[in-house]
Amino acid sequence: MSQLSHLKLVAVKKPRNMPAIVIRRNKLGSKLWEQIQLAKSQLEGTPFVVMKYKTVKDRETGLRKQVEVPKRIKPWWFTAQNGKVCLILRYGSKTLEITQGKAAIELEKSSDLIPTLQKIKTAVEAGELDHLIDAATEAVRLGFRH
Repeated sequence: MSQLSHLKLVAVKKPRNMPAIVIRRNKLGSKLWEQIQLAKSQLEGTPFVVMKYKTVKDRETGLRKQVEVPKRIKPWWFTAQNGKVCLILRYGSKTLEITQGKAAIELEKSSDLIPTLQKIKTAVEAGELDHLIDAATEAVRLGFRH
């Protein structure tokens, strides 16, 4: 019992459902993690591969089975005409406008990419970009209504 006496014990009830905004925050956070790992791997010159499962139909037996395939991850950054690196945030297929009419973050050099992505990930986890996530989600919903 002496080992447990050093732990902080609390009475808490696990929530049944997570709020929708927390789920969306986690989704964007995991995509930012992928972008950070992709940037690190490109900087080091090593491949970065995330695997996903895909259901395929076997031609001989006709049965469906799941196979593991590499997930295609597109970088959210590109080099602009002026030679500076531009970073665009995405939520699903939607580009997030950080301020009105401005969707890209311009970086002086490519070595600023990883720290910038980490700052954005921290901001997402703190809930600072919730209004942008809500706007992107609403845009997707409007596309289904018409």
